[in-house]
Amino acid sequence: MTMSLLFQIPVVILVTLACGSLARRLGQSRVIGEIVGGILLGPSVFGRIDPAAAAAFFPQSSMASFETLSTVGLILFLFLVGTEANVEHLYHQRGTAALSSAMSILLPFSIGALLAHPLRTRFAAQGIGSAPFVLFLGIAMSITAFPVLARILEERGIQGTRLGTTAIMCAAVDDVVAWILLAVTVALVGAGGGSSSLPVRLIGLAFYVGLMIGVVRPIAARLLRMRQRQDLSIELLGVMVAFAFVSAAATDALGVHPLFGAFLAGVCFPRASSWQETIRARLEMLVYVLLLPLFFALTGMRTRLDLLNRPSMWLWTVIVILAATLGKVGGATAAARWTGQPWRESLALGVLLNTRGLVELIVLNIGYNLGIFSPTLFTMLVVMALVTTMCTTPGLNLLGVQNDSMGKPRTGSELAEGPALRS
Repeated sequence: MTMSLLFQIPVVILVTLACGSLARRLGQSRVIGEIVGGILLGPSVFGRIDPAAAAAFFPQSSMASFETLSTVGLILFLFLVGTEANVEHLYHQRGTAALSSAMSILLPFSIGALLAHPLRTRFAAQGIGSAPFVLFLGIAMSITAFPVLARILEERGIQGTRLGTTAIMCAAVDDVVAWILLAVTVALVGAGGGSSSLPVRLIGLAFYVGLMIGVVRPIAARLLRMRQRQDLSIELLGVMVAFAFVSAAATDALGVHPLFGAFLAGVCFPRASSWQETIRARLEMLVYVLLLPLFFALTGMRTRLDLLNRPSMWLWTVIVILAATLGKVGGATAAARWTGQPWRESLALGVLLNTRGLVELIVLNIGYNLGIFSPTLFTMLVVMALVTTMCTTPGLNLLGVQNDSMGKPRTGSELAEGPALRS
């Protein structure tokens, strides 16, 4: 298996690198190209052209190794994103973040509930109850892909702006709510875990967030004052990276996705531009060149586009895409305008929160494994996730969103704008 993985990794890196570069030339995010690269390597393309060769080169047993490496890359990436989240911007935008998070969940969830009956009668697996189906479809329509959104913000250099900080915090809240709803739904289906544990999880999560913000962050700030004349040493860097994984493990134990814990660890990172530059310089090459391409390639290799083989299926796919976009963009935009944000920034926030990607695919796979979604409906929702993510970059371009147009640019020098990673 080790030898197989050593052959798979260079192929994945080269294919996703080429597809990511092509996507950038076409005005898309590199993320989209990397996912398409995974689709090319997966059952939808490579598997159809030569099933025997695809099964031999990417055996199912190797996917566990890909998933492990992908998780490591995502934890480090979300930790880096958290190190540059501007908490002061969030405080000033707290009303927008709270209301936009709520509306960007409630409106698409409601639209999903309205679509549930016709979709269930046509595409649901036999014997699935109405309540679990409505809940799963509502979650699928309302979720935001936290890591993919963070990657898009990173590519555009707006993760530290007012818009970027509000969007990433809204996505974080959306993800927490989505995982809680998912836990309730799984309990309803009877697939392990009772709803009685939810209050304990919520109390534990609230306590943990309070501990991190109220205790750990002030300790980190004090550490910075004590060592503000010193560079970030290898030893201290190692401790902080280890803490990111500990924080990810803590939220995972609380029943929330570990990426939220990694991001929270980054939020507590001392706010010193020299330390932020150092940690980026030491980590981002490994994350961007090796680990994230594996993550997005794994996404594509799990996608089956060959299942949509009739016009009626494509018609329902378009309906699902339009409903998901209307709910997500409309809800977030209306909430941002209600809190006094200008139209352009409100629309930009809605476009950003319409990003779905792998988090959506995780939810869909859980629903598929539980028998909630048939293979056809599963594929429709996967296409919806990819299309809404692909629309993010053109939407931001149309609105003229740049790193100097939506609030103060992110902190740090131009080191993070290396052409190899941002081109």
